[in-house]
Amino acid sequence: MNSLFRGLDRAVDWVSQGLAGCLVAVEVVLLFAGVVGRYVFDHPLVWTDEVAEILFLWLVSLGAVVALRRTEHMRMTVVLGRLGSRAQRLAKCLAATLVVVVALGLLIPGLGYAQQQAAILTPVLQMPGSWETYGQLLALALLLYVALRQLLGQAHWTEIASVLIFCAIIWFALDRIESAFDLGNAELLLYFLGMAGTCIFLGVPIAFSFAISTFAYIHFTSTIPLSVIISQMDQGMSSLELLAVPMFVVLGLLLEMTGIARAMINFLAALVGHRRGGLHYVLIAAMYLISGISGSKAADQAAVGPVLLPEMRRRGVAPGELAALLASSAAMSETIPPSLVLIIVGAVTGVSISALFTGGLLPAGLAAVGLALLVFFRTRKDKPQGEQANAREIGRLFVVALPALILPFLIRYVVLAGITTATEVATVGVVYSVLVGLFIYRCFDWRRLLPILVETAALSGAILLIIGSASAMAWSLTQAGFAQSLTALMTSLPGGRAGFMAVSVVLFLVLGSVLEGLPAMVLFGPLLFPVAQQMGIHQVQYGIVAILAMGIGLFSPPFGVGFYQTCLIGKVSSDEALGRIWPYLAVLVVALIIVASVPWLSTGFL
Repeated sequence: MNSLFRGLDRAVDWVSQGLAGCLVAVEVVLLFAGVVGRYVFDHPLVWTDEVAEILFLWLVSLGAVVALRRTEHMRMTVVLGRLGSRAQRLAKCLAATLVVVVALGLLIPGLGYAQQQAAILTPVLQMPGSWETYGQLLALALLLYVALRQLLGQAHWTEIASVLIFCAIIWFALDRIESAFDLGNAELLLYFLGMAGTCIFLGVPIAFSFAISTFAYIHFTSTIPLSVIISQMDQGMSSLELLAVPMFVVLGLLLEMTGIARAMINFLAALVGHRRGGLHYVLIAAMYLISGISGSKAADQAAVGPVLLPEMRRRGVAPGELAALLASSAAMSETIPPSLVLIIVGAVTGVSISALFTGGLLPAGLAAVGLALLVFFRTRKDKPQGEQANAREIGRLFVVALPALILPFLIRYVVLAGITTATEVATVGVVYSVLVGLFIYRCFDWRRLLPILVETAALSGAILLIIGSASAMAWSLTQAGFAQSLTALMTSLPGGRAGFMAVSVVLFLVLGSVLEGLPAMVLFGPLLFPVAQQMGIHQVQYGIVAILAMGIGLFSPPFGVGFYQTCLIGKVSSDEALGRIWPYLAVLVVALIIVASVPWLSTGFL
């Protein structure tokens, strides 16, 4: 029996990883072909976007399977880590059980949903809409298998029985409560705050926490069919702008493999690395530049950290200081185009992505200057280390780094000049990086290409499944009248526009820490952005302020997942970094307040 399951495990891995990796490569080719056909040959390939959108949902669904298999779905582990060993095992068993429930809750109604979609034909190729859904159903079947294997393979039968009894009690209690009481708006607190919040704090992946609370709310409080959930998740994930997520993730991973990031960092180190705190400045500048290429904070940190941190350690910089600076510089760079968060905010709120790209540069620059000033005061008594590079060496490193330094400007130019869309621009960077790695730096390991594609699919699936489940939750909140209640509350705040902005900053700081940035923005962005416009706040400024606030929250202990991710990348204990990150976060909060108070910083160049 064990050999049978091992064989099935290998088959699931081969299908999910192989197909997901191939789909990432196909998407790059499709989007780049669309750019070439439209701009070079003046012959738009009108079918590429249609095919890319269908394959994108397959990619997201298979990527979610790969992420679950690798236990890479985003979750909060701070509270879980403080529980006893038995409580931890029960919490993990509960998480695996809820993943099984969600997979079944999407798969069974999804069969009927696929039949409904068969009658809808795509505009160009006239393909049935069910093709898109059947690929997702295959992925959901694989997801169900992986979830069951994790549940049965990691938990003892007594733990499974205990969790099932607990779930049955909760189910019965909710059924009795709904039949006995008219809770009104308290239902929102019960399901979307109580249930979702409890699941998140117990370590259930965020995407599945949102999904299970939405399932429960719809089942117990309405007669709406559960197939509406998969429909709303599809709508939340199917925006073509979101295809930029896997494109920028693969670009960020290629930066490290092809040597582009290293060439850029070596040049910056030659310029200022010998000064007091020189490598600190290099790290801040490198995060600013590379964030303008990769779009992904995890990819930025993975590209910069392994290059700079070992040398900084050798020079005697405390490990906690390294993690604190790396985390704060990642938070600082959230608004640097082509940040994935900028693209997602534009996709879910309708704000111009090009305008967000333009508006994000100066606020991030202000935050970077603030971090550099703090580094200056913290390192002013240190001894300079390393020898100053001569002009000839700096010139040589500049020539070597020139292809790398061109890339950020190329990325921004092709978008702002209208050559590519925000979705397509990453494919230009991917092709450029491959060519530079092959023919200039001669640093391209073909053996790493498939793992990079699979890693891209896994990270994209984890991110976009959150967006899909958050979209379904946001739809449920809207149906319940929460949008009107929130609008009335926010418009009645004392202080008018300033009071609304101040409350928004605090709200996004907290949500960015607890929920991470993306689900918070998907949930509240479509609700709060119209209110901001009604209050007379420019939507680009409001978007930049919200993104900066969420970025600071994401990298703020004790709940910010980004903080612990940074510690893992830097191989630093979180306890060592905990006491050192607060001055850096304080500087970022000051920068955030300035950006919120001075609209010109975000809108002056629009």
